[in-house]
Amino acid sequence: MNMTFRWYGKDNDSVSLKEVKQIPGVKGIVWALHKKGVGEIWNRDEVESYTYYIQSYGFHTDVVESVNVHESIKLGLPDRSVFIENYKKTIENLANVGVKVICYNFMPIFDWTRTDLYHPMQDGSTALFYNHEIINSMNPDELVKRVTTSSDLTLPGWEPEKINRIKELFKKYENISEEDMWANLGYFLSEILPVAEKHNIKMAIHPDDPPWKIFGLPKIIINEESIKRLLKISDSPSNCITFCTGSLGANSNNDMVKLSAKYAKHSPFFHIRNIKKYDNGSFIETSHYTQDGSIEIDGVVKELAKQDYAGYIRPDHGRHIWNEEPRPGYGLYDRGLGIMYLLGLWDAFKYV
Repeated sequence: MNMTFRWYGKDNDSVSLKEVKQIPGVKGIVWALHKKGVGEIWNRDEVESYTYYIQSYGFHTDVVESVNVHESIKLGLPDRSVFIENYKKTIENLANVGVKVICYNFMPIFDWTRTDLYHPMQDGSTALFYNHEIINSMNPDELVKRVTTSSDLTLPGWEPEKINRIKELFKKYENISEEDMWANLGYFLSEILPVAEKHNIKMAIHPDDPPWKIFGLPKIIINEESIKRLLKISDSPSNCITFCTGSLGANSNNDMVKLSAKYAKHSPFFHIRNIKKYDNGSFIETSHYTQDGSIEIDGVVKELAKQDYAGYIRPDHGRHIWNEEPRPGYGLYDRGLGIMYLLGLWDAFKYV
């Protein structure tokens, strides 16, 4: 197991690498050029400068999250070829600095959806919250206002150049079905996987978050059937999954322990987080501690330990605790606690 920590950059994060260095067991930083526009090429000098800075603290930079996919590719528009070629060049430039995994997603418009980014919990902390009833009663503009006014820091997947075109994008998705999305994903993968495989990079798709339709938008990476379908698109070793326990686990029909055991070999990157699910479809993100939520975190780690999983893991999101005022879900303290819990489980299952 290779423990990592997601970081947004020295001018774009409330957490410093000096602080991350004090968390035992963290080997690498999961990074990205968050201020680059979606569809732009990540130039060689930019990625070299960024990774050298991270490596100066003793961390590896093997995992990038995310090289976002332009909406024209997801929609299958004529100009997708331009953005696919840019994506290929970015893969090549990332390979040049030793990147081994690229986490990406194929979610329409919204890369993730929450209704409250600082929802109060009984213990006095706050956390990301998805209220299913509120989502069903609001329109996309209201959601955008809720999310984009919550933080002065960049919110991945909610880039201004995309959000400013929200009405235009929804119009374009009106006649796009799940089958259309699968076809467009297949075309994208047929173009980029040969480049990724040539450079020994794993393209690890992230599940839809949450794994069901919102505002009528098609969602395709949502359960085991969709994982099987993804893997059938190509048998390339570069065609992989980012296994996210919180995203897939929001659907109670998805058994995280069984799925993690079955698909760990196809998942070079694990996001491990816990959520408390409610009967009406709502959920709140809890501590990583198994008993605090609805996901069997201990069972997931036990299965990974059985397989001597050698891939990358990161604590995915955390509460806002001890008066910290971080980017929503991405503070230092609760993710640090999560890392220690995950490492403790690993040691207990692996070495005892």
